[in-house]
Amino acid sequence: MLVAMLTRRSWLAALPLMAGCGGAARRTIGVIPKAVGDLFFAAVHAGVRRAAAEAGVEVVWNGPKDETDHGRQIQIVDAMVTQRVAAIAISATDERALRAPVERAIAAGIPVTVFDSGVEGEGFVTFVATDNYGAGCSAGRRVAALAGNKGKVGMVMHKPGGTSTMLREQGFEKTIAAEFPGVTIAARQYGMADRAKARAAAENMLAGNPDIAVLFASSEASSLGAIQALQSRGLNGKVRLITFDTSEAHREALANGTIDVMMVQDSARIGYVAVHSLTETLAGRRPEKRIDLPVRMVTREMMAQPEIRELISPKMDL
Repeated sequence: MLVAMLTRRSWLAALPLMAGCGGAARRTIGVIPKAVGDLFFAAVHAGVRRAAAEAGVEVVWNGPKDETDHGRQIQIVDAMVTQRVAAIAISATDERALRAPVERAIAAGIPVTVFDSGVEGEGFVTFVATDNYGAGCSAGRRVAALAGNKGKVGMVMHKPGGTSTMLREQGFEKTIAAEFPGVTIAARQYGMADRAKARAAAENMLAGNPDIAVLFASSEASSLGAIQALQSRGLNGKVRLITFDTSEAHREALANGTIDVMMVQDSARIGYVAVHSLTETLAGRRPEKRIDLPVRMVTREMMAQPEIRELISPKMDL
């Protein structure tokens, strides 16, 4: 495969030519999130800007509006290749659909780091993400504990093709099946990365399975939909809820007891490390091939802790 044959030496050798295009003194790194409107990626962007400022590089931040729009993300990758950016960091909307454009970037001599959500193939510099499978396993154990190790639970899933959320969901399902024979996943539906659709999915599950004891929502949009569904049906505090990511709505729901456990990624750190891996590569150094960052499980009692406040309310102006 072409990507496999590309060596670190070949794309580093091409970098001086790219840096000289247009006569710019500072190199430009393109950063492509799955969706520019998600609060998770707003925090990622803060980390991206901090790493860029420290390294003295420019950043072009551009991504699709919706996580389901992989066609738009492909266009953005190809445009950055045409513009000859010095490096690219990408969180893939779909692991298969983004394989070919990422390979085109690498073949053009542009080093690529993948963050948050993976891409099929080889040849990228680093993969930076939360340990999503492990987070899903932890969620499964906490859901089982909330259910008393028996009874029915439900999953408000994200969307097919997104590696990060798929890994969370797989870890959750396999942990429940392997460790908790008394717990049954009675319903699972996708919210398709849309909070309104996630709310409808959660309400359908609750209506069809009134004895569900706990819900697990595997993403920001799924969490927001599940929160709204429980509150609209008067089930907040009655049906237990574990969510992923953070926002003002998450924090309010955790404080008022709608959420029992909020699983939080260090999103700003993900953005920082993704860009740092590329500035290290541009400087001729070799970053780690894979960097897994832990997820933090936050309860209402923990919200006053300074380090937790910083994690669940990340500064967007870094």
